Amino acid sequence: MKLTHTATVPAPVERVWAVVMDVPTAAKCVPGVTGVTAAGPDAFKGSLGVQIGPVRLSLDGDITVTSRDDATKTAALRADAKDTRLGGTMRATVQMALRAVDGGCELKIDSDVQIGGRIGEFGQPIIQRKADQLLAQFAQCLAKTASGGG
Repeated sequence: MKLTHTATVPAPVERVWAVVMDVPTAAKCVPGVTGVTAAGPDAFKGSLGVQIGPVRLSLDGDITVTSRDDATKTAALRADAKDTRLGGTMRATVQMALRAVDGGCELKIDSDVQIGGRIGEFGQPIIQRKADQLLAQFAQCLAKTASGGG
């Protein structure tokens, strides 16, 4: 499933980039994420608790920064996670780009998400709505954090 999200963050592009590329700090802006810790260079472990429809998932997994270009403000990440209660898996490849716009910067995230097991039974529209909601909250928190209020 391919997901595309764009959000305007009312903070300078350099400050937002610094926050986004500090994965444990950026992860604090994703609702439901707990305990993201470094597991090596550009590698992290963490957990995401998320409600999708009537079911609460607890995804534990790994995040890897697979490429990063500070000059163009682009990066690629890979996330692999499992939910042991429902027996599902998720793998996402994420392309992220920032660009300066009037009043701040634009954050664009393109994701290719593969969902296996029972999690996939929720259907794309429900997962899309949840992803949209999480990104909106992420962008609000990024703005606050990048402007020194978070």
